[in-house]
Amino acid sequence: MQLDQIELDRFDRAIVTVLAEDGRISITDLAKRIGLSKSPTQARLRRLEEAGVIRGYRALLDPIRLGLDHVAFVEVRLEDTREAALASFAAAVAKIPEIEQCHLIAGNFDYLMKVRTSDMRAYRKVLAEKISTLPHVSNTSTYVAMQAIKESGLGDVT
Repeated sequence: MQLDQIELDRFDRAIVTVLAEDGRISITDLAKRIGLSKSPTQARLRRLEEAGVIRGYRALLDPIRLGLDHVAFVEVRLEDTREAALASFAAAVAKIPEIEQCHLIAGNFDYLMKVRTSDMRAYRKVLAEKISTLPHVSNTSTYVAMQAIKESGLGDVT
């Protein structure tokens, strides 16, 4: 077990599973769904929030209805992979809203990004003006998604 991981019993797992489906569920309905009374459910929920298992609540937006239906996956290679270079790259990535996800990868490239824009023209601008100018970038390769088959959060953790 990792140091920052906490032990979850079946009720805790049920809470996070239900909340992953419906973050707006009332405590009363949550308690019914997991088979506990309201007070212990509230206490467990508070403990999960304080422990950082539940980091927050937010609206799930439909990117296509927002006009953001162009998704590109970008492999990024850096010219320098020492810790300071990785840190400066990560800090700069965090400031680019079009980058939905960015992961340090073990393989033939250093990072894999998921970039969402309105269309190819907007993507090309983000690539040229933002991604390519990130600290220590030596080259990139882009793969355009044609269709999303599955996009979800954590889902069932039981």
